[in-house]
Amino acid sequence: MNGVGWWSLVRFLHVAGAVVWVGGQLTLTLVVLPLARRSLSDEARDRFAAAAGRRFGMLTGAVFLPLQLATGWAMACHRGVTWASLADPGYGRTLATKLGLFVLVMLAAAGHGIAYARGRAELARTLAVVSLVGSLGVVLLATALPAT
Repeated sequence: MNGVGWWSLVRFLHVAGAVVWVGGQLTLTLVVLPLARRSLSDEARDRFAAAAGRRFGMLTGAVFLPLQLATGWAMACHRGVTWASLADPGYGRTLATKLGLFVLVMLAAAGHGIAYARGRAELARTLAVVSLVGSLGVVLLATALPAT
């Protein structure tokens, strides 16, 4: 066993970022918001949900997204991934699908924030669900990729 090296740390940071993102989505969806709906008045719930969403969005933009992009790019470079290799069967296509779904998830998450800010609650809810389901899909695809 070689121990924990540089690439283990890079992979750990990538996985930890995914845990924070998907775990945060699941925690908000399954624990925090249902409790807020039952425990708070409509006005207080709306203020709380908006504040929680802004904070999660700020952390996403400031920490999660840069971390995922930097560590993902580093692992792809380390593995020798090229634009052309993303079309190769197996690893390349799985990674390309994961990357495409990740982009869609980030667009849905951004759209959720915009829709909520514009008072389009139903669209915001739909985009939140799309983002969560897509995030789970990204994690599923990630488990199909071998360690770098």
